Amino acid sequence: MSASILRILAGGVAVAALSTSLAMAQTKPLAITNAEIFDATGAAPYRGTLVVKDGRIVAVGAKVKAPKGATVIDAAGKAVVPGFIDVHTHWTPSGAPAVTPKIADAYLAAGITTVNDFHQQPESFEPRRRWLSTLTAPHVNFVARMSTPGGHGADWADENTTRWVDTPESARLAVDEIAKYKPDAIKAFHDGWRYGAMADNTSMDPWTLKALTETAHKHGLKVLTHTVTVERGAAAADSGVDVIAHSLQDKPLDAATVAKIKASGLFYAPTLAVYEPVKPGQKPPADPDSPRARQSQLKFGYALGNTKALFDAGVPVALGTDAGMPGTPHGPSSLREMELLVQAGLTPSQALIAGSAISAKAMNLLADRGTLEAGKRADFVLVSGKPWETITDVRRIDRVFLDGQAVFGPGSVRKPANDRMTMTALKAKALIDDFEGAVGRTSLDTKRLDDFDGGHDRSLEVSQVIEREGGGKVLSVGARMASKTDASAGVLLPLSRGSVEPVDATAFKGVKLAVRGDGGPYQVTIRSVGGLFRAEVEAGSAWKTVELPFSAFKPVTMRGQTPTLTGADLLEVGVDGERAARAKLWFELDDVTFY
Repeated sequence: MSASILRILAGGVAVAALSTSLAMAQTKPLAITNAEIFDATGAAPYRGTLVVKDGRIVAVGAKVKAPKGATVIDAAGKAVVPGFIDVHTHWTPSGAPAVTPKIADAYLAAGITTVNDFHQQPESFEPRRRWLSTLTAPHVNFVARMSTPGGHGADWADENTTRWVDTPESARLAVDEIAKYKPDAIKAFHDGWRYGAMADNTSMDPWTLKALTETAHKHGLKVLTHTVTVERGAAAADSGVDVIAHSLQDKPLDAATVAKIKASGLFYAPTLAVYEPVKPGQKPPADPDSPRARQSQLKFGYALGNTKALFDAGVPVALGTDAGMPGTPHGPSSLREMELLVQAGLTPSQALIAGSAISAKAMNLLADRGTLEAGKRADFVLVSGKPWETITDVRRIDRVFLDGQAVFGPGSVRKPANDRMTMTALKAKALIDDFEGAVGRTSLDTKRLDDFDGGHDRSLEVSQVIEREGGGKVLSVGARMASKTDASAGVLLPLSRGSVEPVDATAFKGVKLAVRGDGGPYQVTIRSVGGLFRAEVEAGSAWKTVELPFSAFKPVTMRGQTPTLTGADLLEVGVDGERAARAKLWFELDDVTFY
């Protein structure tokens, strides 16, 4: 049954009956017959049959026959390849698409059945796993982020999103703490080089990276690094890193570094798609001889050449894209990456294996997926043409199967939740935070977030719970502003774990809080699924209670869009302030509620 019919039937008995029929259908074997099978094991393609039952491949081969009673798909004229795996993506709200259900749709439409997401704070892993379980979506591995103070990845996030470490001791402690959130891997922002286009960030020293990697391995976690220079590539190899998840592109690799990387056993995912100077659909630069354009071309040439040098030396090359970054859309970029691997000098067959078996092996998943072999997960793609001969045929996708079920193309089914842009809203509770509970957590048992400016130069902020005169506790925020005109500091109070599930506060009139500070002004903020809203308050040294009706919050226009505050999809409430460069700010906060 098609996805469009499923959407028409959405709701009530019709969906229940449909779900029952699908469950019954899953008990029957599925046979893909007369297909050209590229199994990604290194064997030559052959014509044969692939049989699936209960989400697993039960048989595949040239002499395999469709079992009695099986659902048969005649794939004459089509090829079957393993589902593709992208080991480097960011499911960011500024990407394309921008929301989780549509990102999931985009990957499955491109035949991408497993991805690593490098973008989210660990606090969000549990609710996002629940959300994904309600969607028709690829398998998603959540990767926790670690950087250095002033490092890449730490220049826009607080430590609840990107943990900052700069000694072996801090790295060990950070990995132990992050492991409690059950990440699937860890990303280390190891290299602060900013591509010769801006001031460099700080870099992680080899002792810290080695301690981070060793501790992660004790927890059974792979380590992938943001490493983009040849010198740092050698350091990554010395530190026991599992995957370099970017291109080394500051200069050509030397033989000694190639040998060191080869000997280390690490994998290389060059993310060529994010570095391509003129991406598909983009216009070429107005002046191709400008210094910026020439530098971009030079670095991309190094990236291509270094990919081939490592591949020729026997370093396993995996597929990664950095999708979610500008000009690098989810789904199509993964297919483009295979085309660029061919441009780098791999054969189409080698690029297909990089995008399936090698990527699975890089993430320690090869026993479960990545090749078309009996016993493995039935994630596979039907394509028209022969992509092992002409790599662009990889875009001619006919159908995609995830765990043996058609999720794109004829006969596919999508879950109704894929057409809802958020999780179902929770009912808002009146008390948001009285600062009396567990350390670092709100009264809603969510993790408080420091909220200060981003960029290379950041304000210095300290937030802590302290005793209040007369009894009880309050949150104290103090900061010294960065040397720039838009310096700010404050706190965000997520209304649900990881700010994933929205809350419906339409039963309330607005936000109430007790505050005192340096005089202000301060901004009370509400972030909803739709956008950001602000209301200004002032507060001196004496405590005052402020009631702000929802009508007092003014929308912030971003990317040309002005949101509407409905109260039904709220994610966070916060307080912050802006001050002059190098000035100081302080405020204390108590009893933040909806009223």
